Amino acid sequence: MNFQHGIRNMTTLPQTGSDWNNLKAHLRDLKKGDAKWKEGRLPVYVYYYTEELLRISHEAYMEFFNENAMGSTAFPSVAQLEKEVIEMGLDLLGGGPQSGGTFTSGGTESIFLALKSAREWARTEKGIERPKIVMAYSGHVSVDKSAGYLGMETVRTPLRPDRRADIKALEAAIDERTCMLYASAPGYPHGVIDPIEEIGALAKKHRLWLHVDACVGGFLAPFVREIGNPIPPFDLSVPGVTSLSADLHKYGFAAKGASLFLLANAENKKYHRFEFSNWPRGSFLSHTFQGSRAAGPIASAWAVMNALGHEGYCEIARVIMDTKKRLIAGVQKIKGLRVLEPGDLCILMYDSIDPRVDVYAVAEHMGKKGWFVGRSTTPKAIHVVLNPAMTPALDQYLIDLAEAVEHVRSTQEVGNVDHRSY
Repeated sequence: MNFQHGIRNMTTLPQTGSDWNNLKAHLRDLKKGDAKWKEGRLPVYVYYYTEELLRISHEAYMEFFNENAMGSTAFPSVAQLEKEVIEMGLDLLGGGPQSGGTFTSGGTESIFLALKSAREWARTEKGIERPKIVMAYSGHVSVDKSAGYLGMETVRTPLRPDRRADIKALEAAIDERTCMLYASAPGYPHGVIDPIEEIGALAKKHRLWLHVDACVGGFLAPFVREIGNPIPPFDLSVPGVTSLSADLHKYGFAAKGASLFLLANAENKKYHRFEFSNWPRGSFLSHTFQGSRAAGPIASAWAVMNALGHEGYCEIARVIMDTKKRLIAGVQKIKGLRVLEPGDLCILMYDSIDPRVDVYAVAEHMGKKGWFVGRSTTPKAIHVVLNPAMTPALDQYLIDLAEAVEHVRSTQEVGNVDHRSY
C-alpha cells in the first residue's frame, strides 16, 4: 500500500478513521500540482482580487455552511440574503419594479432555466412542441448542453467580420418553430458583445424570447462603463430582452457556485417553476434545477457585494482594463505576435503572424513554465481571460512569452490544440 502522511491511496472506505491533521496534509499535497491561481498563472476558473476579499467570502460562506437554501421556511435568513442579492443584481442590470430573478449554482444552470422558461412559454403561448433556439456561432456551448436535456434544437448562425452576431443571419434562420434568440455580453470565444439592441428589436418583431448571456460581463461591464469605457446597452433595460444570466462567482468574486437568472418580468418565473403534489409528502415547489441548495454561496455573494460596493467593483474594473492595455502593448512588442481581438471587456486573443512560430507550440512552452494557457480553434490563437490576479504576474508573463516565441521560432516546433474546454 502507498501511504502519504499516513493516508492510504485506496478506493475503499477505510475501516477506521484517520487523524484530521494527516488528512489535511494529504489534501495540501494533492494540490501541489494544481495551477497557481494566487500567483496569476491561471486566467480562468478562479477569480481572485485580494486576500481580504477572499477572507470575507470564506467567512460568510462558513457562517452558512450547513444551512440548506431549499428550506426557506426553516432558514428565513438565507431567504432574506438571497432576496437582497437578487435585488442588487436587478438594480445593477436594468431591472424594473416588475422584474424578478433566481439564484442558481452557475451560468450553466442559469442558461438551463432560460431555455426551460422559453420552452414552456413557447408551448403555452405559441403552441410549439419542439422549439428552436437561434444563436450566433459564438454562443456558449451550455446552450447546446441544456437544449439536449430539454428536447430543444439549436441553430448557430455566421458572425459578422467583427465576430459579433449578424442580424441578417439570425433573422434568416428564424422559422415557425423558433422560440428564442440568444445573445452574448460578451461571447466567451472572442470577448465581444453582440448588438443586443438590434437583436432585441428582432425579438420584438418576431415575438421571440431573448436571453442575454452576461455570465462573464454581468458584474464587470456596468463598472467598466462607469469608469469611462464605451460599453453598448446589453441588460434588461434594452427593449426586447426577456432574461439575462450573470455569474456572481466570476467577476462578482463570490464563492462557487453563484449565478443569477434575471427576468425583465417576474411573471415569467412561472415558466421555470416546478410544482408537484402527487406523492405522500404533499406539495413541492422549486424554481431551480437543484433540490437541496448550498446556502454558503448566497452568503458569500451577499457579503462580497456589500463589502465592495460600486467603488470596489469600479476599482477592480480599472485594474482589469489597465492590465489589458499593458498586456496588449506587451504582446505587440514581441516579434511574430499580433493581438487578434482585443475584446470589449476582459477577454482577448493573440496569434502568430510568423510562419515559423506555431502559436499552439508557444502555448505548450508557456505551459512548461507553469502558465495555464487557453487556446482558441476558430481562429487559431491564444485565449486570455483577465482577472486581477494576473496584474502582478504580467511582467513575468511577457518575459516568458517572448522567450517561448523565440524558442519556437528557433526549433520550429508544432503544437496541438488543447481540447479541454472552459
